[in-house]
Amino acid sequence: MNKHLNELIELSKNDQAIDSYTPQLEAADKKVARIQKKIDAAQGELDTLNADIAENEERVKTFDEQLALLNEQLTLNAAKSKDITTEKEMKALSLEEDIAKEKMTFANEEIERLQGINETKKALLDEASEKVTALSGEFTEINDAATVERTAIEKSKSELFVKREKLSRNIEQKVLEFYEKIRIWAGNTAVVPVKKQACYGCYMKLNDKTYSEVIKADEISNCPHCGRILYIEPVTAEA
Repeated sequence: MNKHLNELIELSKNDQAIDSYTPQLEAADKKVARIQKKIDAAQGELDTLNADIAENEERVKTFDEQLALLNEQLTLNAAKSKDITTEKEMKALSLEEDIAKEKMTFANEEIERLQGINETKKALLDEASEKVTALSGEFTEINDAATVERTAIEKSKSELFVKREKLSRNIEQKVLEFYEKIRIWAGNTAVVPVKKQACYGCYMKLNDKTYSEVIKADEISNCPHCGRILYIEPVTAEA
């Protein structure tokens, strides 16, 4: 086999090995992202419950203040009633008391209703808090595992990059440039095997002349359809 072709095959396989780690890194990142998304959703639910409870407590406080004012009004009205001399004044005072009592009834009912809602929300708050805590623990485990995986992958990739540098130095510059140009558009299928007389890059059948040149491997052969560098795998060549 042509020396340059042999070198390109080895370089191509090394490049494929480097890029094969990309899906693994992406998968590890996706695992972390998925659990983070769950945490964000649970934390959002927790924040909403806290905000709702705080809002209801403010409303209860407002109604309590309103009740205090209404109580003061009723106390003042009771004092005024001693000085009333006409029926008209009595009716006006009685109307004020009725309105004040209706407002107090409404305020008490709203306080009871809001406190009931908050009791339910506080129960949900405990559940949401436990969920965030559990997910946070799960995140730590997944993130730690992903970190270990990333570290191992980066180490392996680093070793492959060192190997690539060594391989690249040994390849003739023009041949390397030729490979890199094809790799720009073909990626890690710049160098592909021929099987059943077809290019395994574009899967188009080769004519007999090209196929014969690929088998001989005296020179670097390109697919006439897609331009990829072709070679015959040893097992196929023996067969």
